[in-house]
Amino acid sequence: MTAIRLTNTMTHRKEVFAPLDPANVRMYLCGPTVYDRAHLGNARPVVVFDVLYRLLRHVYGPGHVTYVRNFTDVDDKIIAKAAATGRPIGDITEETIGWYHADMDALGALRPTHEPRATDYIPQMVAMIEELIARGHAYAAEGHVLFAVDSWREHYGALSGRSVDDMIAGARVEVAPYKRNPMDFVLWKPSADDQPGWDSPWGKGRPGWHIECSAMSDALLGSSFDIHAGGIDLQFPHHENEIAQSMCVHPEASFAQVWMHNEMLQVEGKKMSKSLGNFFTVRDLLDKGVPGEVIRFVLLGTHYSKPMDWTEKKREEAEATLRKWWALTASLDDVGPLAPPKKLIDALANDLNTAGAIAVLHELAGSVKALELAAGLEFLGLEETPSLGAVGSFGLGVDTAVLEAANALARRWMALREAKDFSAADSLKVRAAEIGVELTVLREGKVQSGNAAVLGRPSLAQLEALK
Repeated sequence: MTAIRLTNTMTHRKEVFAPLDPANVRMYLCGPTVYDRAHLGNARPVVVFDVLYRLLRHVYGPGHVTYVRNFTDVDDKIIAKAAATGRPIGDITEETIGWYHADMDALGALRPTHEPRATDYIPQMVAMIEELIARGHAYAAEGHVLFAVDSWREHYGALSGRSVDDMIAGARVEVAPYKRNPMDFVLWKPSADDQPGWDSPWGKGRPGWHIECSAMSDALLGSSFDIHAGGIDLQFPHHENEIAQSMCVHPEASFAQVWMHNEMLQVEGKKMSKSLGNFFTVRDLLDKGVPGEVIRFVLLGTHYSKPMDWTEKKREEAEATLRKWWALTASLDDVGPLAPPKKLIDALANDLNTAGAIAVLHELAGSVKALELAAGLEFLGLEETPSLGAVGSFGLGVDTAVLEAANALARRWMALREAKDFSAADSLKVRAAEIGVELTVLREGKVQSGNAAVLGRPSLAQLEALK
């Protein structure tokens, strides 16, 4: 069995992954708050940990991995949007979840085993809060329930590596007279008549953000599970608070064995920001004609633990590379499921080295190992989708007639080569390149054929003029 090594944020070490139960490997990823479109930064953890999910399924078997990614569908931002638009909250969250699914599907992300919605787990949250109060780790005050950080002071901060005193000095915390300690955080808060709320021992209210993931992971994965993942921005306070809540309710358990965090995303070397004009959603890119596979390729080109810079140059290079690779694999018949190359799996097993896995694909393409290349592309979720091109050619958003003409051009070019009319063949290749069509030889064993990669936007008239 392949040994997987993962860097654990809690220990700051790369460790051999040993699941609690190899027959049920369990992973939790913090999901979106559903009030608007997912931006590119939101997509990075989805894509990164989708690859981890694929790797775990490969090593332990698809039926032996449970993956949970939640939806936060009750939140002040959702309430504010409902108030601003006059739309019911349920309509907003349903619409946004639909958007999210469509966008993440376009990026090649597999659907998790479970996608719990916070509003479906309110009773579990209330029960957990009651247990925290009973154990002396929480207290009710003015309709709120707060976690008492001092009751967990010795352990609080282990994930982020900061003491409570340092946090108080440096953190932006909500100042409230009913707090015993400025770092105490909300488990439950009261709801006004025009806000969503549920009955509880402390009055009508709604949960705080942090308690949601503790309750949902406990319900679906148990009090101890294998991997908890998310963006580095969630390390504190969200994940720190999850640990405190969950460990105080289940002191006999271990909660998450391995913590994994992906670093932040920038755009052209700057933080993504609406004020800088460099903020865009996944849908913005898709609507501009950038294929989901290209977005995914760029996101996987940088190791998850490093800050990632989205640039137009990277996008162009990724698109050109995928087009060439798809052209190499386009003529393969349906050969059924393919085992991913061992070198690719070994790269991913080394702390999810997606950049290393992509380097393996470059090696396979360079040696024209089309079957192995196809298997590697499929495993990484980078295979060509039927809507993006035609067999024997390559093109994104290109008219079928143009693709057919490009195929015909490739066959004519190959015929000239086979007739040893290399002067005419070379001339045709040069003229084709001028209008954005790259003619190449596709070798599969001893069989050779002509292949056309449509890298530009040639018109049908331009292609026909080359005849």
